[in-house]
Amino acid sequence: MEITVAGTGYVGLVTGVCLAEAGHVVTCVDPIQEKIDLLNKGISPIYEPQLDDLISRNKKSGNLFFTTDYKYAYANTSVIIIGVGTPENEDGSANLTYLYTVARQIAETAIRDCLVVIKSTVPIGTNDKIEAFMREHVKQGINVEVAANPEFLAQGTAVRDTLNASRIVIGTESKAAEQLLTEIYQPFQQPILTMGRRSAEMVKYASNDFLALKISFVNDIANLCETVGANIDDVTKGMSMDSRIGDKFLQAGIGYGGSCFPKDTKALHWLSEEEGYVLRTVKAAIEVNEKQKFKLIKKARKDFSSFAGLKVAVLGVTFKPGTDDLREAPSIPNVRLLLNEGAKVHVYDPVGEKNFQKIYPTEVEFTASIEEALKDADICFVFTEWPEIKNMPVTKFAENMKTPYVYDGRNCYSLHAAENAGIHYRSIGRPAVNEKVLQNN
Repeated sequence: MEITVAGTGYVGLVTGVCLAEAGHVVTCVDPIQEKIDLLNKGISPIYEPQLDDLISRNKKSGNLFFTTDYKYAYANTSVIIIGVGTPENEDGSANLTYLYTVARQIAETAIRDCLVVIKSTVPIGTNDKIEAFMREHVKQGINVEVAANPEFLAQGTAVRDTLNASRIVIGTESKAAEQLLTEIYQPFQQPILTMGRRSAEMVKYASNDFLALKISFVNDIANLCETVGANIDDVTKGMSMDSRIGDKFLQAGIGYGGSCFPKDTKALHWLSEEEGYVLRTVKAAIEVNEKQKFKLIKKARKDFSSFAGLKVAVLGVTFKPGTDDLREAPSIPNVRLLLNEGAKVHVYDPVGEKNFQKIYPTEVEFTASIEEALKDADICFVFTEWPEIKNMPVTKFAENMKTPYVYDGRNCYSLHAAENAGIHYRSIGRPAVNEKVLQNN
């Protein structure tokens, strides 16, 4: 089947490439010529495992095309999937500017009946509004129908999540649209759930917000563990053995980031208030996460009255491993705070350096190795649990740092290993290690 995909960000590009891999002929459209030039060379403009290989393979097979010519792309297909961004507005609501721009372009260029599939994350009721908007602008005699088809991919595992999805959610208002989308996804051989458009829109928000709730809950419990003398590792192990709870998203840390959880929790909270209903649990998750970002700084302030003049090593700056995405990454406000207090910040991240440099082009020192970042450092903050960082022998802190004060926001290392290495080690929801020993030095 011939399909056009609008947008070549995480959602649009991964969707288009995976549909091509499933055997469809896909044209991906984006207004940015530089991105299209890279894609036509087989190079992904975003860091995502497996994506480059799939782009090259499907371009060679003739299943995948990239263009900036939206008029041609939208006019020559009966199925158009929209995967553009819906970023957060200042008030927390979803910004639908890109979505409406594409909707207008499709309506003005369509020369045949078409199904427009919204894969972008949108507030409940948006599909209805987009359909009404397009029908106002489409040429007379052409029928446009809109369907909801939310994505459930995670950055760093986006290709795997798409090709091996736990479910495919389709929201339509007609049997014809339902059957067409079912046919498109039949090659994936995954469970397909069909429902109304508003329910499909809500599934996306409810799923993401539930996971955000789970993260904020375990971080709240971790903070209490520190107060009452419990160990969050033991607590979550005991919780996870209950099949009703499971072990996913139970890792204590310095909060969630990325393009989905922060934006989607705020958007649903904003929408609920607009409708006159307050989602108290989601509101609490947002508040807990905002405070959690600065847990390490709060711990370090107990040991250092000021960061001025200190060499600070920062290990990991992306919001999670497996991606170069820095959106809502806890590292950003923490590094800003350290710089404002006069710290000399040295950063190591295996993938995120290029994007972090756009934010701090001259203010921080970027290093090619963990050892280089740690060399003669007074303090170390761990913000991302990259395998390179998590699997590093804890002894390297003592071997390379001037004073091995380590503040771990992702609980990468065992307390026993930290104690044996002789480092001052503070993590999230667990007892401090070698606290008295180093304070007496």
